[in-house]
Amino acid sequence: MYPELYLYVERVRARELQAEAARHRRERRPSVTWETRLGWVLVETGLRLVHRRA
Repeated sequence: MYPELYLYVERVRARELQAEAARHRRERRPSVTWETRLGWVLVETGLRLVHRRA
């Protein structure tokens, strides 16, 4: 494959991925989901454990 063609294909694919990521961001619910809440609970628990052992 020609190098110019390869670069062109990679740029097109990058644009497709960026568009898909933007679409995914727009479709996400703006409210806080249970995964986010669970993540913060785990972070807080980990910080408490580290603080307790120090």
